[in-house]
Parts: sequence; structure tokens; C-alpha cells
Amino acid sequence: MKNMAALSEQQLATGPVAGAATPGATGDLRTRDRVRQLLLERGAVTAAQLGAALGLSPAGIRRHLDAMLADGDVVAREQSVRGNRRRGRPAKVFLLTDDARGRCGTHHYDNMATAALRWIAREGGPGAVDAFAAEQVAALETRCRAALEGAGDDPLARAEALAGALTAEGYAANATTIASGGQLCQHHCPVAHVAAEFPQLCEAETAVISRLIGTHVQRLATIAHGDGVCTTHIPGQPGRVQSGRTVTTVRTDR
Repeated sequence: MKNMAALSEQQLATGPVAGAATPGATGDLRTRDRVRQLLLERGAVTAAQLGAALGLSPAGIRRHLDAMLADGDVVAREQSVRGNRRRGRPAKVFLLTDDARGRCGTHHYDNMATAALRWIAREGGPGAVDAFAAEQVAALETRCRAALEGAGDDPLARAEALAGALTAEGYAANATTIASGGQLCQHHCPVAHVAAEFPQLCEAETAVISRLIGTHVQRLATIAHGDGVCTTHIPGQPGRVQSGRTVTTVRTDR
């Protein structure tokens, strides 16, 4: 008891014990974890959108973003605007860096996988890389197809079911209805670093999405090419897929 009393008196005189987390610091870490999760789920987000989602004032969210910028967890870019641009400077959006995104998921043996694909391309040519990519996503397609049983024939309903299946696989996916049809978003890519050099992986995955949903789809953006989210557009009045290669990749950020 005497030692505890002495320690309490010492803490009152000198402050917290070295290494102990203060309540304010713990709260900051939890808030920044929530910011990371939102950025993982939504991709590129403005400070105002983050503040509204987290219930923070503009000054509050700005303080957290400044700290995360300094730590290398996020980057800021000008928001891309389609159509006529309004006067004034475009708003900034914030995205997770590759390092921060990597800590949200698993990126095992990226260097070895890239080296292996380079060897395959050199020894077997581009067709061998295509075949390898198709084989890699075959098991994913089988698992997701089982999860889509009972989803019906409507492409948007199937996209919603597929989002759930992909989330279970670690892709943090969601599906939404938009004016031109539907949109399937994947907020995490376990092979993003490898796919940056070998887009055949993205193309094979998009072909799987097309077959599972049952219609031609358009891949609008990919994490592997620097976008915040992998986005696949599902046309509102789809035609039936005639082959497994009905894939269109459209870059919208260039």
C-alpha cells in the first residue's frame, strides 16, 4: 500500500508513466482506424465526406488527415470532375497509400509472384500469362458461383449477391444501383501490386464477374492502376454473355 501511494504521488507530480497511452491519444488512434476503414470501403473521399460520416468538425477531421498525411497513410489528390467544371479549385480527395492498404489486407510474396509471372511471360509468351491468370481465378469463380445460387437471373440482384461473396473472400465489395444500371465496387485487391505489372489478372477477374452476373460488364477503374477502388459497371439493359472473354476495360482517370 505504501509503494502504491508513493507511485500515485509521483505520477501526480511528474505525469503519466512513460509509455502509457493517454486517453486522448487512444481516441485519436481509434478515430484514424475508422478513417482508414472508410477510405478502404469508399476509395477516394473528401474531408467533408469523412467528417460527416464520422461526426467530426472540419477542424477535427483536418487534424486527423494532416497526421495521417505526415505518417504516410494517406495521399491527397484533386478530385476528378466529369463534364463542366465549376469555378474555383476542385476539392481534394484522400486515398489510402499502398502501404496503408497493405496493412488492411494480405499481400503475400508479391515480389516472388511478380518474378514468377515475368518468367512465365519470357518462357511461354503472353498467352501463358493469360492461361495462368484464368487458372488462378477459377477456384474463386467456383466458390462465388455456389454463393450465387438462388440469386435469380436479374444481373443487379446477382451483383449484390456477388458483392457478399467477394467480401467473404476479402475484397470488401459492395453493389449499388445507379442511373445507367449497377456498379460493383471492390475496395481491396489482394494482388494489386502484381496486377499493376500484369493486367491479365484484372482481365481474368473481370471475365469471372461477367460470367457470374450473366451479362457484359465494363471495368471502369482498378486499384492496380492507382484508382481508389476497383469499379465494374453493369449495364441497365444487359445482353447475355456469349463467351468468357466479354470484358471491356475503360479507364476514366486519364
